[in-house]
Order: sequence, then structure tokens, then C-alpha cells
Amino acid sequence: MAANVSPPPTAAPIPAFFQNTTLQSFLLFVFALLLYANTLTHGFVQDDAIVITDNMFTTQGVEGIRGILTKDTFFGFFKVEGKETLVSGGRYRPLTLVVFALIYEFFGAQPFVYHLLTVLLYAATCVLLYRVLLLLLRGWEAGRAQASLVAWIAALLFAAHPIHTEVVANIKGCDEIVALLGSLGALWLTVRYADTGHFLWASLAGIVFFLACLSKENSATFVAVIPLALWYFRRLSLGAAARATLPVWVGFAVFFVLRGAILNWKFGGTPLELMNNPFLKIEGDRWVPFTAAEKLATILFTLGKYVQLLVWPHPLTHDYYPRFIGIKTFANAGVLGSGLLYGLLVVLAIRGLRQREPASFGIWFYLLTISIVSNLVFPIGTNMGERFAFMPSVGFCLSAAVLLTHLPGWKATLGVALGGAAVFSVLTLLRNPVWESNERLFFTDAKTSVNSAKINNACSGVLFEKAQAEKDSLRREALFRQSLEYANRALSIYPNYKDAVMTRAGCRFYLKDYDGAVEDYRLAVMLSNQDERVRTNLALALRETGKYYGEKRGDLAKAERCLRESWQINPKDPETARLLGVAYGVQERAQEALPWFQKAVEMAPDNPSYLFDLGTAYYLAGDKVKGEAYRKRAVELDPSVVKQK
Repeated sequence: MAANVSPPPTAAPIPAFFQNTTLQSFLLFVFALLLYANTLTHGFVQDDAIVITDNMFTTQGVEGIRGILTKDTFFGFFKVEGKETLVSGGRYRPLTLVVFALIYEFFGAQPFVYHLLTVLLYAATCVLLYRVLLLLLRGWEAGRAQASLVAWIAALLFAAHPIHTEVVANIKGCDEIVALLGSLGALWLTVRYADTGHFLWASLAGIVFFLACLSKENSATFVAVIPLALWYFRRLSLGAAARATLPVWVGFAVFFVLRGAILNWKFGGTPLELMNNPFLKIEGDRWVPFTAAEKLATILFTLGKYVQLLVWPHPLTHDYYPRFIGIKTFANAGVLGSGLLYGLLVVLAIRGLRQREPASFGIWFYLLTISIVSNLVFPIGTNMGERFAFMPSVGFCLSAAVLLTHLPGWKATLGVALGGAAVFSVLTLLRNPVWESNERLFFTDAKTSVNSAKINNACSGVLFEKAQAEKDSLRREALFRQSLEYANRALSIYPNYKDAVMTRAGCRFYLKDYDGAVEDYRLAVMLSNQDERVRTNLALALRETGKYYGEKRGDLAKAERCLRESWQINPKDPETARLLGVAYGVQERAQEALPWFQKAVEMAPDNPSYLFDLGTAYYLAGDKVKGEAYRKRAVELDPSVVKQK
């Protein structure tokens, strides 16, 4: 069958330079290393906090490893039972966190060490991919002469591809890298077993694959990829390929059972929260799931977006959260185009099965590995992500490399390949600096992810923090107004976005829009299920609203209502008690004012202002002795208190 297929036009002898696998392995490693060298001075960014800086297990070093191995991966970040499973099914990816904990033990929170590890692992993955393809393509009878060139081009395109910047520049992406590294290692070992019959290779394949799964669940797709590779490149029957892959399946089974035991067999569920389930929409005043047709159309459109980014990776963004991709229907041209494209890919993949063509295998590799992150198998918590294309991009690069060998002559093939790699490299080098810091990442990608509630909220949060730290009043006000703009954008997309509501409430508070702040904090309390921290913020907003209406607007009735509600929420705030005393005092209700001043002094007995006000209240109530005593005490603590009053 495959032996009768005509070889590609580039069947002329390939220069010895490309036959020197040791040299090419070294050059690929150095190339990948240099390509990402400009990330080594970056800080911790984006999800690095989840797995390193804000993870209570990682920051314990060696002592935290037990917690990492026995809890959901996100538990160390959320630190509260239940919150770690906000993403459907939970996550169990302890391997890279254990590595991070070991690094933290010796180097602490030094980002350079973590970035260096990530880049080295990526470079190693590029080399291993090259060696795996070399091993597989020995069985490509129709193009054996081109095998070394195909493997080299595929590995080069993979190393240079800009869609990998999220995985390499974001330290958290180590889980993707180690998962692919281990999966490719298991593939290499299984093929070695098929070639030699030595069971040691098979045993090692099972162990390595188990470790790959411990890094990230995406590796599970290799239980199908590996036997398929044996079918294509070693001409084994399906039964023989399955038997050779058995140790890999055992490794996966052990992981599956371990994961189930640790996570209490949580594998599904669809949360009714837009940031963890993009397939929700508003109908009336409530969130409801997409229809089956809307969900399928949206997924199909997203799958087309992956192909587009693999072919032309620009512009890139770290944020594809709702509504970067809007609600789609089958009337959408992009959905129909994607459907036709994937239909063609499936046809080509099936046709290639008979002749066992490497390009067909590349398509199968892509389809199998993209399936697990497509939202078709189980919900992943977002529409898409560039990191999810990391493993599938291997299939794309292999198919592209094989197709390039059909150009007239190896020089044309090499020229186009080098040209493509050069363009990819430039895009990668330009994209890497964006990952330097959260601020740079958020504000750069906000220009691309305009309709993402998450990134608009992230920008709002960064500006809010900067405003709080700003000393210049005019600059401070400008930053709060900018933060408010981004918060409003986020809430126009997702009206019940708690974090954005909280940030907008804070902006309104600092900008003295007290009524707006109170309104937002009320909503935030409801959305947070009466979270005590949020309730305290509501109490503070009500207190300042009461003060504003009493002092600036002369609306004593509203001032009293707000202050009383504030006190009901937080009866431990002496300033609220004092203001209630002032409100009653201004209305010449001295007997009602006195107890509130007493409460304020009880909670803050050394506050000169509170003591002076209590003294004044006693004077007005007719007790001049106590009035004089409290005023004297206040002056002793702060002689200027008289002028302040």
C-alpha cells in the first residue's frame, strides 16, 4: 500500500547537514533557548500566582508537597473547601507544583529560576519532538529520504510558533510543557518497544506517561495517539498496536483512579457562572444555558479560530473569556466555514488511513489532542486559550512539514520553511515582552479582547490599585475614573460580575458617588452570598453616605437612615457611632446623642476627637462636670483638638 505511493518531488538527496541528528538536536535546543531568552527577566504574571506566589502549599517548600499531592491543584490558592472546584470537574496536576515547591525551598520567589526552568523544558520538548519524528518517519517508506528534513522542519516550526508564547512566557504553562514532554517520551518509548520487543521500554513508557498525566490531563489523548502512530509508522495491526500500548493505558488507569480518589470522583458539572461557564446567556433577569445548537455552533466557530491562529498567529491574546467569542448560530459564516474546514480535515484524515500518510497522521494528532480542550468532551471553563493549542500544534507542524516536501526540490521546501520560521520567530520575539508584567499584559491584550469581561475587569483592578497608591489628587482621580470605565465595560458584558461590581463600587466611593457605591455594594453582598468582607465595605459606604448627606446636603433624615443601617451591619465601628451622635446633636436631641458618643469612646478610648465630642454632649445634657473631664482628657492627648472643633 504505502510502498506504492509516489515519493514527494523533493526526493533528491538531502544535504548531510540535515542528516546530522546530533547537531540538529543541539541547534534546535539553542534556537528555542534564544527565542525565549527575553522572558528570563520577567516577573510572575497571570496564573503564576495560583501555582507559586499565592499558593500556600508551594510557598511552604518541601513541607507543602504533601498538600499538593493530596488536594485539588487550586486548593492551595483558594485555601477554602469548595472554591477550588469552581472550574468544572476540578483539577489534579500536582507534578509541576511539586517542582515549584522544591524550587521555592531553595530559591524562594525568584522568578528568574522558574522562567529558566520553563524555557529549558520547552527547548527539551522541541528536541524530543524532533527525535520522536525521526524515529516514527523511519517507517515512511514513500518518503524515507525526506524523513530527516520533515522531522527538522516540523520541529523548527513548532519551536518558533508564536502561539506557544503563553505556555513558555507564563511559568504556570510548565504543566502544558511537561505534559507534552512526557507524552512524547511515552510515544518514543512505546515505538522503541515495538521495534525491539524489550519490555523495559514498555515499562518506562507506562511510568513516563503516568507522570505526564500528573502534569496535565490533556495527556490522556495519547492513549489513542500512540497506537495510531504504531499503525501508521510501524504497520502494526490495530490489535498489535493496542497490545504494545497496554503499559501506557495502565499508566493512565493508575492516574485516573488516583485523580478520582483525591477529587472524590468529580469529573463534570456545569456551574451557572459566566467566568467558569461561557455557554450561558441572559434571558429576562436570569442566566440560562445556550441551546444545543448555539453551543455547538459556538464551539465549531472556536475550533476554526484555533486553525486560523495556527496558520497566522496574530493578533494573540491571553484572554478568550466571554464574550471574546459571542453567541453563534449556524447562520454565521464563520461557523459554516469552520464546519466545512473540519469536515475536509476528517475526510483527508480518513483517506490517509489507508495509505498511512504522515500528513494524515498529523491531522489525526491535531483532532485527537484538540478534542479534549474543545468543550465537546467536557467543559473547560472558557471558550478557548492559546495554551490549549500547544499539544495540537504538533500535528499542525507535522502536516505542514510533509506538505512542504511536495514543493519542487528540497531548496524550495527549505526556503519556504525557513521563511515561515523566520516570520514566526519575529512574532514570538515581539510577543514575549508583553508577558513582562500583569499591567503590560492586561492593557496590551485589552486592545484585542475588547469584548472580554475578564480582561476589562483585570484592567480596572490594576488601575484601582494604582489609584489607591497615588499621592497626587488629580492623578488619583483620573486613575479612578479610568478604572471605572473598564469596570463599566466588564459589567456591560457580564452584569453580575462580582469582582467588577466590587471595583466599580470602590471607584464610586473614592469619587464621592456614595449612592452609586452603596448600590454596587448591595449587589456585591448579594452576589457574594453575604461575604463578611463585602458587608463591611457596604457598611463603610453607608457611613460615608450618611456623613455626606448630613454635612454637605443637610438631609439629616437620610443621614440618620444610612448611619443606622451601617451600624446594623458593623456595630464595631466607632466612627459610625460618633456620626450618629453628631446627627442627633445637630437636631438638639442631646439625650439621644449621648449614648452614641459613649459607644464611640468605649471602642476608641484614646481618640481625642471622640473624647471631646462626648464632653460636649455631656455639657449639652446638663452634666458639666463630666463634660469638663472628658474635654480636659481630650486636650491632654491632643492640644489642637479644640481648634479642630
